[in-house]
Amino acid sequence: MDSPPQRGILAYFVDNHSPLYIYPMNGYLITPTPNTQTNVMKLFLDTAEVKDIEDRIHTGLISGITTNPTLIKKSGRDPWKVYTDIIELGVEDLSIEVMGESSSDLISNGMNVNQNYGNVATVKLPCTIEGLKACKHLTNIGIRVNMTLVFSVSQALLCGLAGATYVSPFIGRMDDNSLDGIKLINDISNIYASNQVNTQVLAASVRDVQSVGVAFGVGADICTIPPKVFDNMANHALTDVGLEQFNRDFLA
Repeated sequence: MDSPPQRGILAYFVDNHSPLYIYPMNGYLITPTPNTQTNVMKLFLDTAEVKDIEDRIHTGLISGITTNPTLIKKSGRDPWKVYTDIIELGVEDLSIEVMGESSSDLISNGMNVNQNYGNVATVKLPCTIEGLKACKHLTNIGIRVNMTLVFSVSQALLCGLAGATYVSPFIGRMDDNSLDGIKLINDISNIYASNQVNTQVLAASVRDVQSVGVAFGVGADICTIPPKVFDNMANHALTDVGLEQFNRDFLA
């Protein structure tokens, strides 16, 4: 017969810094079940405004930043200074878009980004033949790649074959053109899952709070969102009303 669990004794070999350590609870020794989940949803901010990132990164809810040439232009600043300032905030994953007419140009510029910013930088490439060739080369040498401007399942399949870290379907732009961006997210996610493709689906061009929830619901791994959408995610009129009531009752 097995012995009952020991009460009130913590074995000398226990490592309290390990997620598998044993600890006393209600008099018994308990071994917690480790969290083995690896695919967890993430939020990125889609902005090149350093102040917007600084105001939100310390929530601990932002896992990365995406930028593009248009956002950099809107910032009115030197791109390299913007990237440096963002990284100095503690950002661990920054998508930096590179330009080039040929795959060799894109590879060269991507390697330059990596040399300047190291593993914090994810090289952002356009979903073109030249971009896919560059993606294959960069991923083969261990550089993360975010394939952008994706508008079809066929493009996403090629990105997966090229070993992209992220594929970025632009759901807002699709909706603007009477196409179903959310359905595309779902289709890509299903095909990646059934074929065990490691590329993560990064929903881009997300313009409202509702789209964030729907995108995650149909299989997006990551949503990159403007700062205003991030702020609005935490807001609800009924939360405000309820909090006001609770505060009144607390002070009564």
